[in-house]
Amino acid sequence: MQEYHHAQEEEGEFHRALEVSAEENAARMKRKRCEAQSEMCSPADWIRQEEWPVGIRNVGSTCWFSAVIQSLFHLPVFRRLVLNYHLSGRLLEKCKSHTDKRNIAFMQELRCLFALMVGSTRRFVDPSAAVELLRNAFRTSEAQQDVSEFSHKLLEWLEDAFQMAANGKNAEDKQHNPMVQLFYGTFVTERRHEGKSLYNIEQFGQYPLQVNGFNNLDECLEGAMVEKEIESLHSDHNVTSGRERWFKKLPPVLTFELSRFEFNTQLGRPEKIHKKLEFPQIIYMDRYLHKNIERTNERRGEVKKLKEQLAALQQKLECYKNYGSGPLKYPLADMLQFVLEFASTKPTSVSPAEDLRRSTSSPSPASYPVSEDLSKDSSEPDEMDSSEGFVSVCQRTPIYKPFTQCKPPSECPPHPAPHSITEEELHFVKTCLQRWRSEVEHDINELKASIDKLNQMLEGIYSDNSLCQVPYRLHAVLVHEGQASAGHYWAYIYDHANQRWMKYNDVSITESSWEELERDSFGGMTNASAYCLMYIDDRLPHLITEDTDDETGQVLRSMDSLPPVLRRFVQEDNRWFQQELSEWEGQFCQTATPQEESTSSAESPNCSLQQKPVEPAPQSGPSAEEPNQGAPSETPSVPEVEKRTDDDAGETAEGMMLTPAMQGVILAIAKARQTFDSEGPEAGLIKAFHEEYSRLYELSKEEITPLEDARLQHALVYFFQNKAPKRVIERTLLEQFTDRNLSFDESIMREARAKLRLIKPEDMDMDEYLQWHDDYRLFRTVFVHLLTGLEHYQHGKMREALNYLAHAYETNASLLLKGDKRGVDNSLIAVYRRKCLTVLNESVSRLFCSGEEGKVEDGVAIMDEAVIPCLHLMSRDVGLSQEDRDAMENIRSHWCCCLSQDMDVALQAKLAELLPRVLDGSTGAVVLKDPPKVQVNQAHDLCSRLAAVMESIHNAAVVTVK
Repeated sequence: MQEYHHAQEEEGEFHRALEVSAEENAARMKRKRCEAQSEMCSPADWIRQEEWPVGIRNVGSTCWFSAVIQSLFHLPVFRRLVLNYHLSGRLLEKCKSHTDKRNIAFMQELRCLFALMVGSTRRFVDPSAAVELLRNAFRTSEAQQDVSEFSHKLLEWLEDAFQMAANGKNAEDKQHNPMVQLFYGTFVTERRHEGKSLYNIEQFGQYPLQVNGFNNLDECLEGAMVEKEIESLHSDHNVTSGRERWFKKLPPVLTFELSRFEFNTQLGRPEKIHKKLEFPQIIYMDRYLHKNIERTNERRGEVKKLKEQLAALQQKLECYKNYGSGPLKYPLADMLQFVLEFASTKPTSVSPAEDLRRSTSSPSPASYPVSEDLSKDSSEPDEMDSSEGFVSVCQRTPIYKPFTQCKPPSECPPHPAPHSITEEELHFVKTCLQRWRSEVEHDINELKASIDKLNQMLEGIYSDNSLCQVPYRLHAVLVHEGQASAGHYWAYIYDHANQRWMKYNDVSITESSWEELERDSFGGMTNASAYCLMYIDDRLPHLITEDTDDETGQVLRSMDSLPPVLRRFVQEDNRWFQQELSEWEGQFCQTATPQEESTSSAESPNCSLQQKPVEPAPQSGPSAEEPNQGAPSETPSVPEVEKRTDDDAGETAEGMMLTPAMQGVILAIAKARQTFDSEGPEAGLIKAFHEEYSRLYELSKEEITPLEDARLQHALVYFFQNKAPKRVIERTLLEQFTDRNLSFDESIMREARAKLRLIKPEDMDMDEYLQWHDDYRLFRTVFVHLLTGLEHYQHGKMREALNYLAHAYETNASLLLKGDKRGVDNSLIAVYRRKCLTVLNESVSRLFCSGEEGKVEDGVAIMDEAVIPCLHLMSRDVGLSQEDRDAMENIRSHWCCCLSQDMDVALQAKLAELLPRVLDGSTGAVVLKDPPKVQVNQAHDLCSRLAAVMESIHNAAVVTVK
């Protein structure tokens, strides 16, 4: 009993320590509140979006901290070790030294930080407490720390903290330390001395690699493994000539430090090495293992021979490419060609001096005709198709304008030529030179083919199965941008669950790609390059497996994965954060002007902080129960909803409008109420699910018209009509039942979330799932852009209308490639795009022909921003209608005809600059200005607005829709 009470007291002390830490963290966040408000203009920028990762605030040159901590946090095996760390009260009493107390304090802060990164509702968290402990261990508290220095210190402290938890100090106990098992390996150093082989086994954590002199990671490792060859200089006297290193045991997490800094002794300061260094996503470590020493040495011998052959061939090829006995070298094939051209040039008996005197007497500029290039027949093969209209006009109308007339070309001096050569000599020289040039080209091609073959052999020398048994997958890349004395750190981390790269840059977290990672990490082009690489053993799935429930085996998400004491800590912090947002909301609503209130009342009558996007279904619903973070919801209970009519079922007790999707879910729950009461929440959820599923399926059978499009009502209608996979449809609908708006009946919401957690990664292709929702989002965007463009057209704002319609057409065209019902009718968009384009071009023409400088500039700006990009996009559309083609040709012909009009020189120069961009749509990238973002309203509102604007256009009267 005494031991039991003692354990209870220890647990109580531990909980109290956490509570104190939570209070301190809350106080720190409150102190930073004003700073946070200055950084983030809206509380919406502070709120975490669903399950999106949490950022780490930069509290003063601490980007190095964020980069390393994020790379470790997003390694599930390490995160579990930290979150579940426990030190009993008995062991706490034994920790008397300053070092032990510091390590425990840091471990405590790291646990709290990790817990917030798991379950916080904040978009970013404050690491000040943990950072301060680390800073105190360095010489200065202000200077930006080196990533490797920090990483070594971090692992050292963690190793000591876990060693205290194991209550052991000897070498055998240290081998069971989870930090040692996870991050530390051993290597063998072999050297020869006086004919004997000497071995030494050493432990390593983060393995350093030199960058200078190497092109990729394998070359770096080869250089680190073999300093130089071991060979005997004399047969009688053996000497130590070098050493080799071989990995004896590789750690599950293998970290490479890339040495990108060196000290410049002349300048007396460190400098950064910006050399390019490539590294793969998967690296096979077999060739560096001690057990493969014989097999690897055989391959190295083959590599040596192949490289010698390659060097010899490249040297031969270089002789052909740079030929000559003097200081200047030229390609031999080109030299032979030049001699051949010289020999073939028509002989001349005139001396160069006399020829120069003749060239000085040239005709006057007025005697020159119009440029031959402009008078060519348009049927010639070298004539550009896009300028046919321009050429035809020039043929019909003589042009005597200064900017179109050709300047008299300066008389080009004749090519050097032999003074005399007979036909027999010319034939002999031509034959020899042509034969020699063919021989040289043949030799060069053979050398290149041989070099390519050797390179392929070198690339595949280590690719056989026997040396591809130990794969390591890239988990994180730490990047440094800047110089040795200063710079910025961020990290690219692989999201193993969703199979994508993410960029962690302090509070900013964005989805990335391997291409972006390569651009920022390989170096050689900018000041940014990889500084640290973290690989994980691809044969150990537990490294990246998320926590699972001991009883059910289901994956634990968010708060469910935290120990109880940390869960309470995060819940308390989330409640405090919710209170902070409420305070800000109250202050914002009080200070809002009447105009702002009237403007936003239609969208948010209660000045709600989180404006819910009008989407058919959330892409990923909450997977864990949310703690109560505010006042009890005043949303009506299910029986109250049951009494409502269909028209007012979309309104809560507070007057907030729900989306059509949520209206359907609430009514489905009301219909399933009897089943819920008699058979429980699971049966009630299944009944409601089938009710809503059937309703949406029937709705999907309705005919699609622009004024009545059921696809706007719900994503599932869109999915049904486009035959989406059943698993995508079912998950989307299930996520609707996890929505926060169902908090009036937590049992249904909780049951839906439990069902959602049962869906395993192998049961659902998330890339496919997200792609369907992306397509639906694009479909709604197309409709809104079409509607907004028509409304601008209705009010005569052709420039704005064309921008929206052009975007709508291009996005819609990409959707229609996947199916006829993926988008709207493109012909409707094309009609009004064509009308806007024609009217806008006529307006620009009037501005241009006015000759006024300001109006001309405005006209050219409209052409560059709207008309020309639209013309270029239309010219690249293979399915363009004949009406659109005729409109394009009319616009181009119109600008060509402007050439025949009288205008001043400056305006002619403007026209000459504008014409090529109008006529040629085949070159250059098309830059279509993004239209202003518009509010995506409810589906019935979109359809009614479209009906109103179409009526207004056809009746030539402006109709305003509130």
